[in-house]
Amino acid sequence: MQEHPAEDPDEAAEAAEAAESSPGTQARIRDSFARQGLMGHLGARITEIAPGRVRIVLPSRPEVTQQHGYIHAGATSAIADSAGGYAALTLFPENTEVLTVEYKLNLLSPAVGDRVEAVGTVLRPGRTLTVCRLEVFGVQDGRPKLVAAGQQTLIRVDSPAA
Repeated sequence: MQEHPAEDPDEAAEAAEAAESSPGTQARIRDSFARQGLMGHLGARITEIAPGRVRIVLPSRPEVTQQHGYIHAGATSAIADSAGGYAALTLFPENTEVLTVEYKLNLLSPAVGDRVEAVGTVLRPGRTLTVCRLEVFGVQDGRPKLVAAGQQTLIRVDSPAA
């Protein structure tokens, strides 16, 4: 069953409160995300961090569209990849990081809307490899439509020595 962005902001806040990651995990994910140049360049932001689940939102604007006015598949793929990676990282120990080994994303329909939202959900966590589901929704006037779906494999690595 696919989940999509909540239409009622109060319901979304209640759901986020019920399933939030620890404050330390939240801070670690947000700090890491803030260091990603591409996400900053695209204008993406994290809106949900829960154990095994992360949502990233990308507002639609001319800089992220392709020649027909749709949100570019490169932008869609990038936020999907990051959402899955951070979903996995929510389940990893503090002294570790995550790298994508591979991902496959099916583009189901043109990405149109006020924004796109990528949701990464851990399907199977592992000591070394973790598998995530990737979903991207185009959201127009509060109505979500699934525009891309895929799967990702990630590897857990030790954090580089500071």
